[in-house]
Amino acid sequence: MGIRMPLACRRGCRAGRTVVCSLLAAGALLSVQAKAQDAPDWSRCRIWHRRPSVRWEEALPIGNGRLGAMVFGRTDQERIALNEETYWTGGPYTATVDGASGSLGEIRRLIFQGEFVKAHRLFGRTMMGYPVEQQKYQALGDLLLAFPGPEGGAPSDYRHELDLDRAIVTTSYALNGVRFAREAFASPRDQVIVVRISADAPGQVSFRAQLRGVRNQAHSNYATDYFRMDGRGVDGLILRGRSADYLGVPGRVRFEARLQAVPEGGFMAVEGPELTVHGADAVTLFVAAATSFVSYKDVGADPAERTAATLAGLSGKAYAEIRDAHIQEHRTLFRRTWLGLPRTPTADLPTDERLAAYEPDSDPDLAALAFQFGRYLLISSSRPGTQPANLQGLWNASMNPPWDSKYTTNINIEMNYWPAEVANLAECHRPLLEMIRELAEEGRGVAREHYGARGWVCHQNTDLWRAAAPMDGPNWGTFTTGGAWLCTHLWEHYRFSGDLEFLRDVYPILKSSAEFFMDTLCEDSRGGWLVTNPSTSPENFPARPGNEPFFDEVTGAMSPGTTLCAGSTIELQILNDLFEAVTESARLLAVDWDFRNLAVAIWQKLAPMQIGKDGTLREWLEDWGQSEASHRHISNLYGLFPGNHISLRWTPKLAGACRAVLEQRGLEGNGWSSAWKMACWARLREPEKALANLRHALRTTTLPNLFATCSKALQVDGSLGVTAAVAEMLLQSQENELLILPALPASWPRGEVRGLRARGGFVVDLAWSEGRFTLAQVRSQAGKFCRIMTAVPVEVFSGGMKVKVYRPEDAIVEFGTKPGELYVLRPAASAR
Repeated sequence: MGIRMPLACRRGCRAGRTVVCSLLAAGALLSVQAKAQDAPDWSRCRIWHRRPSVRWEEALPIGNGRLGAMVFGRTDQERIALNEETYWTGGPYTATVDGASGSLGEIRRLIFQGEFVKAHRLFGRTMMGYPVEQQKYQALGDLLLAFPGPEGGAPSDYRHELDLDRAIVTTSYALNGVRFAREAFASPRDQVIVVRISADAPGQVSFRAQLRGVRNQAHSNYATDYFRMDGRGVDGLILRGRSADYLGVPGRVRFEARLQAVPEGGFMAVEGPELTVHGADAVTLFVAAATSFVSYKDVGADPAERTAATLAGLSGKAYAEIRDAHIQEHRTLFRRTWLGLPRTPTADLPTDERLAAYEPDSDPDLAALAFQFGRYLLISSSRPGTQPANLQGLWNASMNPPWDSKYTTNINIEMNYWPAEVANLAECHRPLLEMIRELAEEGRGVAREHYGARGWVCHQNTDLWRAAAPMDGPNWGTFTTGGAWLCTHLWEHYRFSGDLEFLRDVYPILKSSAEFFMDTLCEDSRGGWLVTNPSTSPENFPARPGNEPFFDEVTGAMSPGTTLCAGSTIELQILNDLFEAVTESARLLAVDWDFRNLAVAIWQKLAPMQIGKDGTLREWLEDWGQSEASHRHISNLYGLFPGNHISLRWTPKLAGACRAVLEQRGLEGNGWSSAWKMACWARLREPEKALANLRHALRTTTLPNLFATCSKALQVDGSLGVTAAVAEMLLQSQENELLILPALPASWPRGEVRGLRARGGFVVDLAWSEGRFTLAQVRSQAGKFCRIMTAVPVEVFSGGMKVKVYRPEDAIVEFGTKPGELYVLRPAASAR
């Protein structure tokens, strides 16, 4: 059974020229004056524990987009694990293999004839990139602080806390009658990691400090040099090194980290690899770190010059000035959005105890904390001018991290940025958007040499060096739509902002991606549709005849089967989004009419989504079953979320088939899988189902610091995905409609959210009580015409005056907006 949303319907509901607000519930009026007086309680945005972190995965994160650290909070030997985002193995390289397209025709023929293992082996021998794997993100090292042992007592009244609103980790405790405190933060203004150590009695701060690297063949184990500032005595330590060679790619990234100590009282000395402070009232430590990285093509910078300049920039600045500037800079992003949910006494417990006891009814506010933690992670790991957030964001303690801590483009990096626009962090989206530009440059060679095609392509992974060729093995490397999926982020950034100049700038990238598929789509003889070939549904092995284990020569291990196919559902859904984006962009920019007409014709021939005999949305063109019923990927639901091809309004049968997939998959899965399912249930307006997935994630795949896990490894995607999913429960705009409170669970009967963004250039505040909408405030940024759909009469006010509205049909209200104006929506008197 094949179902396609009519093109006219898709155009009508996504044209980007109007915004429709569907108010799904209405109730008593909450006065604007009362709302304005009720300031957010930012003190609720804290993660804290009664004991230090034991494992790196449980430490508390700080970051400024470029530098990151995990703070353990120990009282005997503190460990602060350090990272610099451009410290990777290898150096500039390409994995593109000249002439790799020679066997493409035969591979396609084998796939169409059902000879999938033969196609797999031929692809592995002839079309993989070289090297087959990509480079690894590296740990920079540790700042270690050894404190004197307790004399006559153990530490008491201990608290280890991350204040999300200030972006500061505080560790405090009492020992031998003295109160000690440490503050740690990564300043985005001054580009240093700062650690402040103080006591409430004079002369009590003493410790020994080391900068310790993670040993490899080019990386020393300890700081090996000292430096002086302004001709004074020794001020600190220097750790230097070079990235490791990997897979034949020479390590060419040089790095330097400097530790500077500024004591207040007492004395300081440096001996061997240690910096010693004794009898100080307080000490401020600054860690500056840099690499030789300039771009993915250039590693010619001088890290010593960079770190020296950074520390010189601190001259004359007091600690309070540096801290206050850091807080101010952080809050310009963090305080844009507030979520307030019912708070119970459970919310006063340490975060690890809240997680262990979490039930949605007893601690609804934990969902708000998780929402804000995801926003904090994105601010900390992705800022303008930095690299995008990778699998672990910015944080890494290993030279061989899980999945190399790369950029995985078959779900993970996209999920990292799902909350960027809706959670009012559009600036944090920029590193990903810039990476897409760079990938398009590298991906042109891959398109030409591996597929004989125009345009550009990226597969399921990339790294700091923007490798775009097939990698890891055919089961993963045949995902050709990684770059196309990334292109949807360019389109979504435009949809949220309405910035035509941005769209004009990125249109060539969209067009080039579409050209690749215009050259490579194949006609399926059974239906006459256009499909991708080779294709795969990420990491899922279909239950089809003959899909048996075999030895894979590329990986050197047994494979449980092969994922190769033609026309996987997710790839065709992504291409629906890509062709919509490029054709709508051409229309909005009034360019490339002939190209646009050809693209529309190809778009209309893409194979449609189909419902299987079991009632689920097919994952493949054929009606194959699942080898693993609870597989972590729900790739065939891309069209429901984050895409917009499946809608309760426009395609109810497909929506029902998605519901059947979610029921089949159940709750099992890792952190990012739960977040994805949560967002899909929100799109289906099933709040309790969405909340059940949040409960599962928080109880089973979340660390004490609220980081999500994948196979027990720390990853940021699940945490960021939860932020996006919570936002989706409160506000949706994918069909150019603001659906207000579309999936509000019973355990959130009252609350408010401020500062969510919606497509069309709107910033939205919402309040509700007893599960019913009471007030919406919509600020128009782009001045677009607004169309409101509501089941009850709604009054609209701006500047204290009633706005003239039009009612072209039942339940529809329309009105114009002006850029910068605020519009207040409330139930009319007759509906209160």
